[in-house]
Amino acid sequence: MEITRLRALRGPNLWSRLTSFEALVHCTDTELALADLPGFEARLRERFPTIGAMRPVGHQGDITLAHVLGFATLGLQAEAGCPVSFVRCNATVDRGVFQVVVEYTEEAVGRMAVDFAEQLIAAALADAPFDLAAIVQQLHELDADIRLGPSTASIVHAAVARGIPYRRLTDGSLVQFGWGSKQRRIQAAEIDSTSAIAESIAQDKDLTKQLLRAAGVPTPDGRPVTDAEDAWAAMCEIGDAVVVKPQDGNQGKGVTVNILTRDHLEVAYHAAHDYSDEVMVERFSPGHDFRLLVVGNTLVAAARREPPHVIGDGEHTVRQLVDIVNADPRRGEGHATSLTKIRFDEIAVARLKLQGFTPEDVPPKGARVVLRNNANLSTGGTATDVTDDVHPEVAARAIEAAQMIGLDICGVDVVCETVGQPLEAQGGSIVEVNAAPGLRMHLSPSYGKGRDVGQAVVDMLYTNGDNGRIPVVAVTGTNGKTTTVRLMAHLLTQAGYRTGFTGTEGVHVNGRCTDTGDCSGPKSARNVLSHPEVDAAVLECARGGMLREGLGFDMCDVAIVTNIGVGDHLGLNYINSVEDLSVLKRVVVQNVAPTGTAVLNACDPHTVAMAVHCPGKVVFFASQADAPAAALHRALGRRVVVREGDDLCAVEGEVIHRIPLARVPLTLGGAIAFQVENVMAVMAAAWSLDIDWAVIDRALETFESTTASAPGRFNLFRHRGATVIADYGHNPDAISALVRAVEAMPGKRRSVVISGAGDRRDEDITAQTRQLGDAFDDVILYEDACQRGRADGEVLRLLREGLADARRTARVDEIYGEFLAIDTALDRLDEGDLCLILIDQVDAALAHIGQRVVAR
Repeated sequence: MEITRLRALRGPNLWSRLTSFEALVHCTDTELALADLPGFEARLRERFPTIGAMRPVGHQGDITLAHVLGFATLGLQAEAGCPVSFVRCNATVDRGVFQVVVEYTEEAVGRMAVDFAEQLIAAALADAPFDLAAIVQQLHELDADIRLGPSTASIVHAAVARGIPYRRLTDGSLVQFGWGSKQRRIQAAEIDSTSAIAESIAQDKDLTKQLLRAAGVPTPDGRPVTDAEDAWAAMCEIGDAVVVKPQDGNQGKGVTVNILTRDHLEVAYHAAHDYSDEVMVERFSPGHDFRLLVVGNTLVAAARREPPHVIGDGEHTVRQLVDIVNADPRRGEGHATSLTKIRFDEIAVARLKLQGFTPEDVPPKGARVVLRNNANLSTGGTATDVTDDVHPEVAARAIEAAQMIGLDICGVDVVCETVGQPLEAQGGSIVEVNAAPGLRMHLSPSYGKGRDVGQAVVDMLYTNGDNGRIPVVAVTGTNGKTTTVRLMAHLLTQAGYRTGFTGTEGVHVNGRCTDTGDCSGPKSARNVLSHPEVDAAVLECARGGMLREGLGFDMCDVAIVTNIGVGDHLGLNYINSVEDLSVLKRVVVQNVAPTGTAVLNACDPHTVAMAVHCPGKVVFFASQADAPAAALHRALGRRVVVREGDDLCAVEGEVIHRIPLARVPLTLGGAIAFQVENVMAVMAAAWSLDIDWAVIDRALETFESTTASAPGRFNLFRHRGATVIADYGHNPDAISALVRAVEAMPGKRRSVVISGAGDRRDEDITAQTRQLGDAFDDVILYEDACQRGRADGEVLRLLREGLADARRTARVDEIYGEFLAIDTALDRLDEGDLCLILIDQVDAALAHIGQRVVAR
């Protein structure tokens, strides 16, 4: 068994909406049935007992090693704690070759699971050892290291529940919510509107105290110190128990409280100094340690925190008791679990000494032994929810503290006997204010009710139920995609949107080209959706990107499918037929939002069949008003856009709006049938987005297919009184549409310039010229420098074969080089002639033509 390709499908894809790996797996004849591998299954199950049945639902026939790979990859992730459930094994047309698709939640974990699944199969085949426990532990540790922490995850989950799209921008906790101009960003429990100044103030404990006192918020006495001797002097000035902490610390690191002796002070000072050169000494406030969480202008949660401690049982040492507590499955390293393991370090030893214990002593039964006096969860403390007990005055002081520092999300640390009484009445104080506070003590407290603080953050980011989305129009099909994308983008711009669009010629944002080349894939779509100047997006979704990575978005408002025909690259990536291509393109329709619309070509049976897969509404467009799908849709009172004579009509019951084709220059008054279809698709999409008809009319009247607005898409020129058309049509269906278009135009003598891409099937190259022989008098075949794997002259031979039965063509020339072929055709033109040039190097060829002719 061999994996020859592994793809990470990061968006909705051919197989599901789930993030998945697609592996192309080659099996030998003996690996096509487990029965042909004596003893293998028993050895496999011995090494991985929970692998399950390895038989997909409804699967008939043998189980192959490819099936084993899929189920092993899934099972290993599940054993490691990853919430995965989807696996599929699809046999291809090639014997022994399978497409294995397995869900993942963290890409690196999924990739590692694939590797381990291969190792498992190899071990079972060779009857070699396989340490399942070690493998699962390695996967679990990687998952815990890279998955979102509880604070960030709670906000992401709340956003997803609201339908807000999100994207991780790093392997850490930096996350983008929303799209384009509606995007917001968080990093853990900190949001993009939190100023660096506010965060800096919160890290400076002394400055924080000064500002809080100015606001009338009670704080403990104290000051920064320069060394251990100065710390002792500060403790003497205070004249009571003190707290020592780093001046710019966080998460309780280096904090020691309730210090009563100079020896304890020495240890505490050095512990704090390990984290910061600047150390604070301040009065210890007796009472309980409370964390109050302020989001915006609201107190949303409160917890009483207990320092890490153990309870003596009269049998175990302190160290053993700590090990017992740390064995709780809720406790882990870092912040991935609801509780953190208790640290046993010099601070813990010093704290034990104050209580008369060493780590090896056995405390009396029932004795409470404190390992630290600070109660942070990150050092092993516990939390009890007290949100419902907070007095309004205590909440008001916490909110004032957050506002004084300038924090949108703020953890306010309070020491007092109870949060049920005002602080001033009990001598309580606010001892610290924290930026980016940890949320897990409120989400999953050790005791009491968990609070949905993530929702509070999302409600602050997006008010009034906003979901952070901008209008997204996805365009796919075989032909017409680029023109449709550009016309749709032009229309949205006319409607006042700052529009971003992607296509085979680059990425454009608000009128500026930000990237060049073929940008019709998911990466470019994500780039547009991340751009802060984009109010609406039009995204071309080509076959390659969908196969390679899936879609670059989770849902779209409108999906346009122009048509499905014999397009490019049939026979590659197991897309072998128009039916296969239709299933792939259908992915865009399947991922229309429930409130969105699919705009489908009623004259194309493959496109019509997609309607039942749309979660939202469907609008059909048809160049023939009596097309069955459009006629039925119309009879049911649903929306259609149809051509009636020389008008385009939007119909819902009665005619809603009518646009004369004479006012739509892109169609040459209706003469170019495929452009009429592109215009109707855009009309239907704009109607679905509730754009005003006056705007739609103005956009259609002002868009022409020029080398600037739609390069290589039926660009018209004049040369020596002849009509010259430059187009990028490069598949049989595109050629057919172009032939029909030029037949509707006047032309005394007709000529065509054409080549073929070497990476197409032989029959597709030949089919292009087979249609030209009855439509053109002269044919110029050219061979470009890049033959994409073909031998010199091979493409020209195939093109000439297509002309074998030509009834009209009288002259066929073969020329090496695209520009020379163009020059030859232009030099032969006389007044009244018509020449169609099928260009390959779009920008360079158009520039070359532009130097010789005049754009019309």
